Amino acid sequence: MLIDIVDLSFAYGHRIVLKNLSLSLSHGDFLIVRGKNGSGKSTLVKCLLGINPVKSGMIFFEHADIVGFRGWTKIGYVPQKSEDFNYEFPITVNEILTVSSRRSTKNSQKLKLLDKLGILPLLNENINNLSAGQQQRVFIVRAMLNEPSMLILDEPTASIDKDNVAYFQKAVNELHDDGVTVILISHDEAIEAYRYTHVLTLDSESDFTFRNRAQHAFWKEGAER
Repeated sequence: MLIDIVDLSFAYGHRIVLKNLSLSLSHGDFLIVRGKNGSGKSTLVKCLLGINPVKSGMIFFEHADIVGFRGWTKIGYVPQKSEDFNYEFPITVNEILTVSSRRSTKNSQKLKLLDKLGILPLLNENINNLSAGQQQRVFIVRAMLNEPSMLILDEPTASIDKDNVAYFQKAVNELHDDGVTVILISHDEAIEAYRYTHVLTLDSESDFTFRNRAQHAFWKEGAER
């Protein structure tokens, strides 16, 4: 297993957000996490990234307890644009990718990723001049430079126009086809464009459902009758 979550609970003061959440993901899975605002989606991400402190024995990454975990380069993270991006000085796409890599990355690998996401011609462009969709694809390349085992995307299409959403969906599906394990956080009901393997649905009462793709399709068909 790549990720094991065992009875994960988390609260802000007396407000319980996650309660007894358990699931497992294998290498190559694609999990979509759905839920309304305040249901715990971002809280779960922060637990997975070690930002929210959790008790030992609740989260394991490649069988290693997340408490005391040191291999963070194995997890790529793309936050919401508004939370992560605020450059007030000129910097090119190439420059931001160069300073962001935590390991020695071959230039050919960087160019290959840029080409896969359709932004290779933007290599020397000022990143401040790019559209929200183009910037988000740059952030995915940045996250992938360390060749992570898992890529976490936190509501990545929240500020992207319709045309760029379609391109983004295609790019994420291709990364998954290449063997990258994906966790995508979304409040959007339209998830069928993604080649997901599992769906985790959180609600505002710290309850959850975890289904594989076939189970989710069966549930959705029944709910729409």
